[in-house]
Amino acid sequence: MLTTERKALILETLGREGRVIAKEFSHKLNLSEDTIRRDLRELASEGLLQRVHGGALPTSKALADLPTRRKVSVEDKRAIANAAAAMVKKGQIVFLDGGTTAVAIARALPLDLKATVTTHSPDVAVALLDHPGIQIELVGGRIYRHSNVAVGAVAMEGIAEIKADIYFMGVTGIHPDHGLTTGDREEAAIKRAISLRSAETIVLGSGEKLGAVSAYHVIGLDQVDGVIVEKGCKSDLIQTFKSKGISLLRA
Repeated sequence: MLTTERKALILETLGREGRVIAKEFSHKLNLSEDTIRRDLRELASEGLLQRVHGGALPTSKALADLPTRRKVSVEDKRAIANAAAAMVKKGQIVFLDGGTTAVAIARALPLDLKATVTTHSPDVAVALLDHPGIQIELVGGRIYRHSNVAVGAVAMEGIAEIKADIYFMGVTGIHPDHGLTTGDREEAAIKRAISLRSAETIVLGSGEKLGAVSAYHVIGLDQVDGVIVEKGCKSDLIQTFKSKGISLLRA
């Protein structure tokens, strides 16, 4: 079997089964495990999958650049945003993460809401300017362009001064076994810090992130208070998450 044929079969299996186990796949094709691992390394270098111990998992479409992500799962993100916005109560301190779904939440908040929204995303801050009752607190730092959010030591210092009632977290991967992941080490550290400073952490789970894994671990799913997913989410995936005791809200 040619290398291109093997790689195509790996990606087909990954799309159908949600994972590839190197040892099992090598036995199936009667090839050495080293050959399959080499294929996985090369596919991972192209951003087509995420290697994990023993094999590979799907990589997230949420790792695409920001202009591309603004066109992905638009209706799902709007439904998730509306469900998240409905959870915000008068007088609360809310931390909104960066990313396209967080911006949609900012726009979905009622115009007469009186609350404080803290964010490290300039995009979220701008989206809130038409809300006269919302006090906007913008955390500064070095901008990580993929999500247009502040990261680094300065951002971490700003976050250390905050105590939020609820944190709406965006990630690029939500996996029942591998937890919450993202594509940048510093961004993962920022998300962990915000979650630790928040009474509740709610994860924004648009379809392209569910079952996917990125390179850097944020926190485990047992450390969050809920995940908002869209109504059309696959029932088998929903059951997998529920079997792990994860609280899901279908938007």
